[in-house]
Amino acid sequence: MKSLLFLGTSSGAGKTTLDAAFCRYLARSGKKVAPFKGSNLSLNSYVTLGGEEIGMGQAFQAWACGIEPTGDMNPVLLKPAGSGRMQIILRGKPHMDIVRDQPWDRDAVMEKACESYDRLMEQYDAVICEGSGSPAELNLMSTDMANVGLMKARRVNSILVGDIERGGVFAAIYGTWLLIPDDLKPLMKGFVINRFRGDASILGSGIERIEKLTGMRCYGIVPYETLKFPEEDSLSQTGGNIGSGDLHEEFVRNLDTLIDNAIAAGVDFEGIAKLLEE
Repeated sequence: MKSLLFLGTSSGAGKTTLDAAFCRYLARSGKKVAPFKGSNLSLNSYVTLGGEEIGMGQAFQAWACGIEPTGDMNPVLLKPAGSGRMQIILRGKPHMDIVRDQPWDRDAVMEKACESYDRLMEQYDAVICEGSGSPAELNLMSTDMANVGLMKARRVNSILVGDIERGGVFAAIYGTWLLIPDDLKPLMKGFVINRFRGDASILGSGIERIEKLTGMRCYGIVPYETLKFPEEDSLSQTGGNIGSGDLHEEFVRNLDTLIDNAIAAGVDFEGIAKLLEE
């Protein structure tokens, strides 16, 4: 398989950061790894050395891998342009503007995104993908490219990230799994609970129940961190400080701290890595 998709129960659940952390974990283990996000809705963009505009999150994920960002890492960037318009950046270059209810060739754009994914799969030992928003938005599922769209097109296994800081994490995890199309549920391999404060043992009975209901395995509980990470949307409420040194080095340093603390808390990154072998 050598590919894995991090999904979130909602925007801001932490999938961008945990995706970057897993990229960093694999890179520390000697793997040649690259990030991928099929479709990204964000105004926070980055221009690569090749002049391609991609989402900021994929730029930082690339640096977590120890490589430079490229257009293939975020082939579709959707940028709100005001007055109901949306600009489509395709493979780093302006493609077209669309307005609500205007027909556009989603399948052709998705094909280009899959071509980027396939190129990365040829070049790297592992490609770690990030979903967009929630995969369970029923009104958007038919046009989705980053979540169920990628799962359908390339049969990518996934890990679901739930944010306990928001409350209702078990309902969010189970509800998301329940709304995923039945033919894709076997690709939902596990879940991670993010941003927990306190004694994680109190979650045991809830985790056991979710595992029985869904067949997904819990790969761990990530402790709440006050480290600062770049965010792609306005839902971010992270605190902390990314530091005053080189931005890239400070980001990787924060990731290393998160990884070490998560491993100490029992997060099974090695178990997640084994999913790449399926």
